[in-house]
Amino acid sequence: MPNSPLLSVITPAYEEEDNLHEMHERLCRVLEGANLSFEWIIVDDCSGDKTYAVAREIAAGDPRVKILRLARNFGSHAAILCGLSKCRGHNGVVMAADLQDPPEAIPSLLEERKNNAEIVWAVREQRLGESFFTLASSRIFYWLMRTVVGLKNFPANGADFFLVSRKVIDVLMQFRERNVNVFALLMWIGYSQAQVTYDKQARKSGRSGWTFRQKVSLLIDSIVSFSFAPVRLLAIMGIFTTFGGFIYALTITVRAMFGIIPVDGWSSLMVVVLLFGGATLTMTGVLGEYVWRILVEARGRPAFIVDQFVGFEKDEQNPVGKTESDRG
Repeated sequence: MPNSPLLSVITPAYEEEDNLHEMHERLCRVLEGANLSFEWIIVDDCSGDKTYAVAREIAAGDPRVKILRLARNFGSHAAILCGLSKCRGHNGVVMAADLQDPPEAIPSLLEERKNNAEIVWAVREQRLGESFFTLASSRIFYWLMRTVVGLKNFPANGADFFLVSRKVIDVLMQFRERNVNVFALLMWIGYSQAQVTYDKQARKSGRSGWTFRQKVSLLIDSIVSFSFAPVRLLAIMGIFTTFGGFIYALTITVRAMFGIIPVDGWSSLMVVVLLFGGATLTMTGVLGEYVWRILVEARGRPAFIVDQFVGFEKDEQNPVGKTESDRG
């Protein structure tokens, strides 16, 4: 067996039954070829297909493979946190099960880690097989992350595949946020960070469970979690609205003093009502997003619940991933 520090590979998986066997073969070929000891933690996000059965089949023949099956679909970021909370490695690599992120890139991440980088991002140089809409929406998302949220070091083409040190994993596990973007949180944490580039491959089989609605939800969560810009924008809108109302009232007053009496009209009245009503509802909605997240955090519900454990010791099988100190 290799004497190298243990590497944990964490893979969130949702309906990836057709990809797991090939991913296992490629991981073994790459990591054994590099003489690395590793564990592979598959986090099944309550898939509706045979993902869990296929994962169990792989684990039965390879004790390095471990499985966590979530009690319901909690989302990929919760699945990532779940896997990181259970890993034992000196370093952890997070990569999806769709094989768009090639396991062959892992040695490059580990090589960069030797330069004392605590977080190493695998940055997409090219994205093969992606539609124009996907590429455009991705660029807009990461532009917003850099400009609105303020995470200026976020790669322009994004990164779904990364390596983190044990130090970073331990720090990350101290956070108890539910609606969170793990990638943004890692950028916010800091520490020394580095990048390697790779070409993101086209999906071989199946279809992505990452829907447009989930992307929008992640964008909102990211902005609300890391930026107060929307609240400041509301204050600015309020100031300009008040100023505009004052100018309008002053104009009417001056026109009346000179005998120019405005004629009341239904159209102008409705325009004012709709504009101010829409602005008010928008402001209320933005504030509601912040208030809702305060309520979610105040409830203290876990970010994930594990239903099934495969390959873990009894003392590791805490279904909600909380420590003894968290339980008081």
